[in-house]
Amino acid sequence: MRNIGMMQGERGRLQVAVGFEGMGRPVERAAVAIIARDGDGEGSQIEELVSDASGRCEVVDLPAPPIDYSLVAGSPKPYATYDLRVSAPGFEPTIIRDVQILPDVTAISNVELNPVGIQVQRVIEPPVQTITILPHTLFGDFPPKIPEDEVKPLPAPTGFVVLDRVVVPEIIVVHDGRPDNPAAPRYYPLFRDYIKNVASSEIYATWPLESLRANILAIISFTLNRVFTEWYRGQGKNFTITSSTQFDQAYIHGRNIFEEISWVVDEIFNSYITRPDIRQPLFAQYNDGRRVNNPGWLSQWGSVDLANAGRSAIEILRHYYGANVYMDEAIKVAGVPQSFPGYALNIGASGDKVRTIQNQLNRISQNYPALPKMAVDGVYGQNTADSVRKFQQIFNMPQTGVVDFATWYRISHIYVAVTRMAD
Repeated sequence: MRNIGMMQGERGRLQVAVGFEGMGRPVERAAVAIIARDGDGEGSQIEELVSDASGRCEVVDLPAPPIDYSLVAGSPKPYATYDLRVSAPGFEPTIIRDVQILPDVTAISNVELNPVGIQVQRVIEPPVQTITILPHTLFGDFPPKIPEDEVKPLPAPTGFVVLDRVVVPEIIVVHDGRPDNPAAPRYYPLFRDYIKNVASSEIYATWPLESLRANILAIISFTLNRVFTEWYRGQGKNFTITSSTQFDQAYIHGRNIFEEISWVVDEIFNSYITRPDIRQPLFAQYNDGRRVNNPGWLSQWGSVDLANAGRSAIEILRHYYGANVYMDEAIKVAGVPQSFPGYALNIGASGDKVRTIQNQLNRISQNYPALPKMAVDGVYGQNTADSVRKFQQIFNMPQTGVVDFATWYRISHIYVAVTRMAD
């Protein structure tokens, strides 16, 4: 747990967002207590926050271990842990245990509250939802990946995938345990949220940018291979992937993600690596490179060394998987009203794509009233740029006022979430 003595001087950042119905509707005036526990497990409240109309709390600085701990393999635990206690009238109180705070980066905890029924509100105290975040895979004791063949047989068409092309699915069905455990719970995160969760569980956000990109591309490729080949569905199982590190990659329900990882995922979530002679995304297996080191697999710690030596993400990937791997892009992203037009929208742009963004932002503003409304005129003027910039601020994106690839799909994601609630 939290060791005050080793954390003098280093700080990490935390932002808490509170919502319900898939974060499509923010919860205003939720009370958020941040609790630090000592080595004996005793807790003391160190911060109390209140969510705004967008469900967001102010960003707080919290003590964290030295940054070198997350940059050198074999170091002491590189992150501090804190508990969150979140409550709001009409919702079940929620406790998130062991939120991970790394130095010099921003942790984002999206807390989804469950509404309580009228009878519960009147008669008894609502139940408390408790989520405990497991240790990070690079620090905790997790079983290593069981090696598999890199190229998988392709199944007969079933309607879940289109075999002649790679499509980014809308959701990933995660079986939270070993594939042979029928009692394991299932979770249904959006594809991008799944990748952000896995990356935040498997690598440290303090690593060099090109190392983050290389590891995230491996995680995306691994996932899209499971989707494209229908690996588990072909075995008669109704899920996409497991959370077991023996079989797949770590997914930890309810964990905090890191802003720096989120930015990279938003930029490249439809990219993957493959080889010239295969039609499927590469089944890009990886390990930590210290406790386990399989030849031909990406070394997570090794990628840090290569990035520090000036290697790009694709050079890092070729170092491990071979010189013939290359990057490709899925031609379709499922679950969005329209695909990215292929160019950024900025002040001076006009046309149907601008009108689409204006319509979507105006609809989102019904749930997130801090977003300023604008005329739907198909002209990207200052009002549109201001609304885009506010959207980026609310959803932890670089605040450019420009609708680039990442912003287009994040707006689409939130638009779909808020409109589904009205169906």
